[in-house]
Amino acid sequence: MDAYDRAFTQIASARNVSADGARLEGLRCRVRPGETIELQYDGRKAEFRVMWMEESFDGQEMQVGIKSLPSESCIWDLNLERCMEFVGNG
Repeated sequence: MDAYDRAFTQIASARNVSADGARLEGLRCRVRPGETIELQYDGRKAEFRVMWMEESFDGQEMQVGIKSLPSESCIWDLNLERCMEFVGNG
């Protein structure tokens, strides 16, 4: 549901992915901090809480910070531990 209580489906890009959340880019629907949204990635679904949102300079798109709910498992198809090793040794 968007900020106007309308259901929406949209393709977005996930950046800065972690086991606990991510930053979504390219949203055209308005959401509010505190709301819960459902994401689907590669056939897996999970609910996330919107932590923050920021409009683009032209006001057409939004970036949104999301945090996974404690009851949800990680949906990202990444080896996050391996990524952290690489960053730690980079």
